[in-house]
Amino acid sequence: MINKYSNIKLSRDAKEHMYIQLFYAIKEMIEKEILKSNEKLPPIRKLADLLDVNNVTVVKAYDLLEKNKYVYKRVGSGTFVLPQQNFDREIENFEKFEDEIYEDLRLMDRGQIQISDDMINFASATPTPQLFPIDDFKNVLNEVLDRDKGFAFGYQDSKGFYPLRESIVEYLKFYKITTSTDNIQIISGAQQGIDVVAKVLLNYGDTIIVESPTYTGAIASFKTRGTKIVEVPIKKDGIDLEKLELYIKEYKPKAIYTMPNFQNPTGYSHSLIKKKKLLEIAKKNNLIIIEDDYLSDLNFYTDDNFTLKSMDNDENVIYIKSFSKIFMPGLRLGFLVVPLRFKNEIIAAKHTSDISTSSLIQRAFDLYLRKGIWKKHIKYMKKVYKERFDVMIEKLEELPNEISYEKPKGGINFWIDLPNKISVNEFYRDAIKEKIVFVPGSIFYPSKTNSNSLRLSIASVYPEEIKRGMDIFNNLLKKYLDIDKKKYYFENREFYRPIL
Repeated sequence: MINKYSNIKLSRDAKEHMYIQLFYAIKEMIEKEILKSNEKLPPIRKLADLLDVNNVTVVKAYDLLEKNKYVYKRVGSGTFVLPQQNFDREIENFEKFEDEIYEDLRLMDRGQIQISDDMINFASATPTPQLFPIDDFKNVLNEVLDRDKGFAFGYQDSKGFYPLRESIVEYLKFYKITTSTDNIQIISGAQQGIDVVAKVLLNYGDTIIVESPTYTGAIASFKTRGTKIVEVPIKKDGIDLEKLELYIKEYKPKAIYTMPNFQNPTGYSHSLIKKKKLLEIAKKNNLIIIEDDYLSDLNFYTDDNFTLKSMDNDENVIYIKSFSKIFMPGLRLGFLVVPLRFKNEIIAAKHTSDISTSSLIQRAFDLYLRKGIWKKHIKYMKKVYKERFDVMIEKLEELPNEISYEKPKGGINFWIDLPNKISVNEFYRDAIKEKIVFVPGSIFYPSKTNSNSLRLSIASVYPEEIKRGMDIFNNLLKKYLDIDKKKYYFENREFYRPIL
């Protein structure tokens, strides 16, 4: 394969940058069909060695090829030639697809809209309402109202109800995080936490590095700041550190946004070695790490669910934790652990956002933590989700050999890679007809990436629904695998919205 590239000649004396020269050289090879559809391009380092150029030259050329729709990237697999036949029609369909369903899927992921009752919902990452600790929370609400009377409804300090911050300091010991009340900032959910941190750290034109793919809400927050988002692929053991260091040198980012445990959407986790290395890289480059602790609680088959914050000896990590996925999403309650140097700016950003989080909810949750009820609920949630997790693993093992996935060690999300002959967007539309819904992978990339991956979540489905839904999913996949690629990859089809 590498021999095809040996005739490429790059000149350091030319007016064009070498990565531009390389872009045009590979573009011509694709257009002349020297490189075939779905053919894999050489690894970055291997091509850089062959052409005697810096790795960054190849990275930038590949990025430019992707931007101009000559190649596509598959996380953990590499860069491939995008089929050019009927390409304009597929791109048009792809953009129409994103425009029509992106917001539905984003809201569905958060549980803010409901799908029809007869759908099996692998799209939502929000717990089923039956899991909420209703009785326990009703008791603490009544106790707070009896105790605090009208004070429970007053405005709270923007930093948060002080007793709750004390309770969170104790709660964090469960996660091996040692901190003080001064470092705790109460927020109205993780999304607000990301927004508040973005306001403090990022100005228009600044750069932030994110894992690719990543959480859609974070992408939206960073884009509203006018921030340049640089994507670093996440591998099965965590972020690609080699590319990360290359991009830090190239783009001089202000921060890195990461979910190191059971990442959304992939379910991948950083190895302990990578967590330590990431902290070293942040220290060396004077970078802030924004750690979104999405679901480190749901560790089923590993004890390596340490947070970066628990290992942060240099105060370079801003830690975000929401109570939505484990307790109740409607609480709109979470917190930040913030290095003291950002304390005042964070308070100001929170104040301009919504002044303060609900006083009643803060007081009730403080009591919930102090009584230790949360420990019982965490244990219960782990039991329920582990049952669903194991059922999903069992059903995934029945998928055809052409389908690949990495078994996570916890969490609620599964990242499925389909073969190139199947268009995920088309598969999504046909799945809707069969009464199952999932999230296509393209939703989770800051750039418009025609991903051949998808996310299945077990948050909103019961074990029997998982079995039935995955049987439908599997049967539909087998039909696609038996059909000529062109029929499904390029064909115009009717669009279906999952909430109808």
